[in-house]
Amino acid sequence: MAGSRAAARLDPLEVRRTLRAAGLRASHARSQNFLADPDVLEAILDLAAAREDERILEIGPGLGILTGGLLDARAAVTAIELDRGLAEYLRQRFAGPIEAGRLRLIEGDALDQDLLAVVAPPFSVVANLPYHVTSPILHRLLGGSPRPDRLVLMLQLEVAERIAAPPGSMSYLSAFVQYHAEVEIARRVPAAAFEPAPKVDSAIVVLHPRERVALGEPGGVAEDRLWRLVQAGFRERRKMLRNVLPRQLPVDPATVDAALARVGIAGDRRPQTLGVSDWLALLDALPPLGDDRRGVRS
Repeated sequence: MAGSRAAARLDPLEVRRTLRAAGLRASHARSQNFLADPDVLEAILDLAAAREDERILEIGPGLGILTGGLLDARAAVTAIELDRGLAEYLRQRFAGPIEAGRLRLIEGDALDQDLLAVVAPPFSVVANLPYHVTSPILHRLLGGSPRPDRLVLMLQLEVAERIAAPPGSMSYLSAFVQYHAEVEIARRVPAAAFEPAPKVDSAIVVLHPRERVALGEPGGVAEDRLWRLVQAGFRERRKMLRNVLPRQLPVDPATVDAALARVGIAGDRRPQTLGVSDWLALLDALPPLGDDRRGVRS
């Protein structure tokens, strides 16, 4: 199978020719950077290891470069494409698989879809995610139920490194993703692998959702309290925990100090130094938190 995939030409010139022949142009506003490197395509498909009849969700199929490889593996693909011109191109290119029921094409914004309901479980996600929707897509795919069995994603390198960051470099997004899944950065991908080339490098990331999460059902009330706590810490990420938590939560300083001491977290630590297990321990040591839903930068 690998040999047949590699036989098709894939390079920046071919991508430009395909776009021109279809009367299409890459949209910067929609983060449209089309994969143009056959080695990277092979790497994604090898990591996906799609099986016959496996249900796969693809977000942002673009010119169908990944889609074609997944269909070659006899997977059952559901693809969501926002761009009307690209959706029409895909309908023409994959008319046979669509008619045979191997490909279901949804034209629309992935953020308007119930992503955990458009494909029946069990399913996997394989996607070259548009950069500007990465964070909300990750929240929707991991934060509810039923979650995908596995996610193989092309992400902006900075985002990939952020979600895989160790304590000391954590963010709210790091904590959220690592709570729900094991994170593996499988391959760094240079900007030249895309047409048009973005200004930054990318990475292929594999997420293995955990069979069980510490606080029960994903997206439940207990988990909501955890994210309330983590969000509170990261609203002032450069401040000491003993100072920021009483300001951001309905908890007095003495109670915060006692909770930090109980779990062995020094009060002068900053939120980015805490791992998921630290946040869980601190949540358990604090009294029930009020419903404070102010936002935080991920």
